[in-house]
Amino acid sequence: MRKIFLFLVSIFIFGGINFSTVVYAKNVHRINNQQLKEVISKMTLSQKIAQMYIITTKGTQSETATAIKQYQPGGIILFGNDFKNQTKQNFIANMQNYKNQSNLSLIIGTDQEGGTVSRLSSNPSLTNNKTFASPQQLYQAGGRKGVVKAAGDTAKILNSLQINLNFAPVADVSTDPNSFIYERSLGLDYKQTAHIIKDEVAQIQKNKVAASLKHFPGYGTAGDTHTGFATTTRTLTNFENNDFLPFKAGIKAGAQTVLVSHIFVTSIDSEYPASLSPKIHQLLRKKLKFKKVIITDDLSMGAITKFAADKHISPDLLAVEAGNDMLLSNNIVDGTSSIVQAVKNKQIKESQINKSVYRILKLKRDLGILNQKNIKNQQRN
Repeated sequence: MRKIFLFLVSIFIFGGINFSTVVYAKNVHRINNQQLKEVISKMTLSQKIAQMYIITTKGTQSETATAIKQYQPGGIILFGNDFKNQTKQNFIANMQNYKNQSNLSLIIGTDQEGGTVSRLSSNPSLTNNKTFASPQQLYQAGGRKGVVKAAGDTAKILNSLQINLNFAPVADVSTDPNSFIYERSLGLDYKQTAHIIKDEVAQIQKNKVAASLKHFPGYGTAGDTHTGFATTTRTLTNFENNDFLPFKAGIKAGAQTVLVSHIFVTSIDSEYPASLSPKIHQLLRKKLKFKKVIITDDLSMGAITKFAADKHISPDLLAVEAGNDMLLSNNIVDGTSSIVQAVKNKQIKESQINKSVYRILKLKRDLGILNQKNIKNQQRN
């Protein structure tokens, strides 16, 4: 053991390296919280609001890169088509190019649940022809350990592809095979689901990929909001004793984001769907004590487009008013304009925007994608 130690010391000494330099090099580039606040203080209101957007890609990779450079969103989301017709090398280069267009780096997210929602399956060559079983299939084959291992393995693949946010795991609970969310859930009871979700979050995030607990406050047996409204009349007590359990477990495990669904929970808020409801967001912040990034489900889904049209108001504006930090929306131009005007009219406090951007930049910092070079880039623009 002594010989090994002396050998290592000689490498440091004769290689011109000392221990203090190594320790310093490890920490010198980490951005502290005060720096993040200073960056935010120098950003324009429009720049801050842009950070709150996760947009879809455009027609071509070149057009997407141009949009990122022009609008400077906080992130992008990839769907199946974004993975097709590329080698792994080309895909990684494209993702890096997207990041390079962003002054404050870029959250790159996708839905990789496994089973029926598996974006990576669009191009098997990116994953050496790996198949991605559903949570239920994984549990049936390997129990809790099988599900958790798959979560970690998938995160490693995503990280290798420059993807740093997975909209997973599904924390919804349903034991009704006829319900919309059933086949995407674990098909277990609330406590069993909570136990597994906790471990999945840890496995995902140890690979520098942010987990996203979805779909708060829990679909249960509610219908599909992709095409229209879905409503549940269950009581808040029922949610607290059941649906909240997996979310609480994931939050306690350190989940970096929570995605809020579009369902109506009439016992909590009969006027607004969850994603646009201040009451739902207050529950998440105060009751479940979630302090990190809250993200809307896709604001282009049928439930929201119809609701906003009926109200003659921007869903993006309502989403910010409700308390979301990031918006899954492709309406960044008009949405930003609406939110800027709302701040000027004192409908929304700029301090709220600042808090959201602070959470977003902390997330980027903690994922290792925001560095001192990004800070300098932002200061120059």
